[in-house]
Amino acid sequence: MLRRPATLIAVFVLSFSLYAAQHRPVPAADSAPVLDCFGDSITAGHGIDPAHAYPADLQTLLDARGFHYKVVNSGISGNTSKDGVDRLKDVLGLHPAVTIVEFGGNDGLRGIPIDSTRRNLDTIVATLLRSHSKVLLAGITLPPNYGADYIRQFDETYRLIAAKYHVPLLPELYAGIYTVPGAIQDDGVHPTAKGAELLAEHFLPLLLPLLRK
Repeated sequence: MLRRPATLIAVFVLSFSLYAAQHRPVPAADSAPVLDCFGDSITAGHGIDPAHAYPADLQTLLDARGFHYKVVNSGISGNTSKDGVDRLKDVLGLHPAVTIVEFGGNDGLRGIPIDSTRRNLDTIVATLLRSHSKVLLAGITLPPNYGADYIRQFDETYRLIAAKYHVPLLPELYAGIYTVPGAIQDDGVHPTAKGAELLAEHFLPLLLPLLRK
């Protein structure tokens, strides 16, 4: 028996729909928004396996909470805030939805003038915000032998920039971590794998409001 045209059309539409459903492209993991960790040796994971640096721990924490972000480690050991300015084009090329900015420690340890560090951090944060990346700023302090006045101005740098651009601030990376046994390497500067895990947990409460599921 011949089928009516309407019936043939219905069969065709159904068949095509089933084929399309079976062959629908699966979104690639690379399509996930980027969360870039932009910083120096603390971010890079100096002295430990990069797979155990805090960006990797952040990826684990976010995955466990159902956040689909690709965490990128853009840390380079030895970088100053000026190096961060010079590398901005590379980070902007990633089109990060969120960027953790972690610079300044090497500036302070080298005694770089405070005005220079402030200017560089200002440039980094302002440029990222103009690119529509949300920013979380991470601060760090210096050993007491650098002098109370220099340390005060250094610490204030992070607060001033965070307030100017209304971005969340983790004022002291190692607060509550530095005295934890086994959290800091023998150089007294860099986190161990254990310390990196604690850093990731430190970042998380400030980071979550910047993310979306």
